Amino acid sequence: MNARLRSVAAILPVLSLTLLLAGCPKRPAMSAATAPPPVPPPAAAPPTPAAPPTAPAPIAPAPAAPPTAAPTPPPAPPSEYRANDALKSIHFAFDKSDIRPGDAKILDAAVGYLKANPNQLVLIEGNCDERGTSEYNLALGERRAKAAMNYFVANGIEAGRITTISYGKERPVCTERNEACWSKNRNDTFLTKEK
Repeated sequence: MNARLRSVAAILPVLSLTLLLAGCPKRPAMSAATAPPPVPPPAAAPPTPAAPPTAPAPIAPAPAAPPTAAPTPPPAPPSEYRANDALKSIHFAFDKSDIRPGDAKILDAAVGYLKANPNQLVLIEGNCDERGTSEYNLALGERRAKAAMNYFVANGIEAGRITTISYGKERPVCTERNEACWSKNRNDTFLTKEK
């Protein structure tokens, strides 16, 4: 068994050097400091591409690090949803998702329309201004969309008729960098489609 380990230890540096010289563009170079260094091979013989060793079992690669969740762009709304003049946008205070009294009146009108048109499904799009990270704004946009959904449900609209989506800061209405413009971008918009 000890002789077998020595032969593996002698072959590993040759294989490592061969792979290093051949270059593998798909994997980053690995540090050789993970195992104690074996006795160096003779310097006179240059490494040649060797056939895979038959005696030792292949060494399992190190477990890959779990992938990090990269922010993905928000999906486009389903194409069958359309803007509806009966459902006006509502707006939010900076970094808030509370329904303000003036916006509650707009939502009351939307509730009336949805009750009168039970064949309509609604998509609520939550939006934010440009300040803050993409991840933070996606979460804030989701809270804003859910706040409008909760208002609808509390006023008698079936939750099954409502879909929410957050676009975070990805769909600004206004692109100037001032409070008047930012306040326009902090909104929920409403789209509808037939059941």
